Amino acid sequence: MLRKTIIPVVIFVFIISAGLVQAESGMQVAQVTFATAVEDRQPIGPGTSFPTTVERVYCFTAINGAEGEASVSHVWYYNDTEMARVPLSVRAAAWRTWSSKRIMPFWVGQWRVDVESADGDILTSKEFSIASP
Repeated sequence: MLRKTIIPVVIFVFIISAGLVQAESGMQVAQVTFATAVEDRQPIGPGTSFPTTVERVYCFTAINGAEGEASVSHVWYYNDTEMARVPLSVRAAAWRTWSSKRIMPFWVGQWRVDVESADGDILTSKEFSIASP
């Protein structure tokens, strides 16, 4: 009796797992843009170097090719130290999403955002800097 129950459960878990892998397997990052704001789902004030007075930097990401519902994370690094990890849903084949990080005036130097899949694979990585005016 137990064996009759376990086999269907194992098959069900395998099918669900395969579907989740498929949902993310074709996913590609089409765009990563750093900006000072996002309005109407578009980055405003794009750049790769910002002054210490910026207060907040946005990481705008366009994803293509996701099948079904998937997710990515923006992982923010300052001088190679993780500062934030932001999970973001991807709910269509072509999806735009963003996160932001408050920037303290003394955080001068190199920043990086890794865009990671739900499995932790780095899909892409992009850098920006905070410089004294």
